[in-house]
Amino acid sequence: MNPFFATGQTMAQENLWQQFVREMSDFLQDTEMWKDLSIVVLRIVLIYVVSRLALLVLNRVIDHATSEKRSKRLKLRTRRVQTLGRLLKNTASYLINFITILLILGEFHIQIAPLLAGAGVIGLAIGFGAQSLVKDIITGFFIIFEDQFAVGDEIQTGSHKGTVELIGLRATRIRSWTGEVHIIPNGSINQVTNFSVNPQLAVVDITVSSDYTIEEMMTLMRQVLNQINDMNLTASPEVLGVQALAPNQMTIRITAKCKPKTAGEVMRLINTEVKKALESKQAAVID
Repeated sequence: MNPFFATGQTMAQENLWQQFVREMSDFLQDTEMWKDLSIVVLRIVLIYVVSRLALLVLNRVIDHATSEKRSKRLKLRTRRVQTLGRLLKNTASYLINFITILLILGEFHIQIAPLLAGAGVIGLAIGFGAQSLVKDIITGFFIIFEDQFAVGDEIQTGSHKGTVELIGLRATRIRSWTGEVHIIPNGSINQVTNFSVNPQLAVVDITVSSDYTIEEMMTLMRQVLNQINDMNLTASPEVLGVQALAPNQMTIRITAKCKPKTAGEVMRLINTEVKKALESKQAAVID
């Protein structure tokens, strides 16, 4: 290699490095740039702080509007109001975060209008391509605002029965009493049976031997039922009478009005107490 050429290349590299160092030094010593950058950073921090305060205030307002006292004053179900409160909080969070991002992008002199136009086109394309998703979201809104069911309700839709854990805009989550969790798209919910709206009627059929007379059995059962004091009962249980007859046995029907979602507990309680009374009567006869 030509020594003169190598020396010239080395000097060129040194000149480029010196030029780079000089430009970086001028850049770092540019007070106007640092002033502008400080203003931009300050404005971004201010936008973020104001957005968090606005979200906090909105959440407080939503909590106040969906409080238990206010829901009772407006005669609304507490669980429905809680579900609406969660939905409103999520919507407010998405909206404020979206506005915050747009304002921060504006501080970097990024044109927002083309972004909004592009988002609109993308949203339209998604709407045409994901009609089932749009159907799920619309159905979710109607489920909440029509008060079909709320979080905490026991419902049955199709072959799925359980307690509602979550109502989202796209899907509803139901947990069965055996622990399985069912995720059901809202658009697939065509018919719902809600067991948590009105008081339930517990129906108990007790089969006893025909060795006892009807009056004797009904009197014994009324005595047992009058002694039952359970918080799930809304009225005293009633003995309706003989429901079915067989050659050696008869079936007596008992009904009890109880709170929503407690029919199973009341039925088991009545069966237990009547069984104890029958065993005591049989023991007394044997003695």
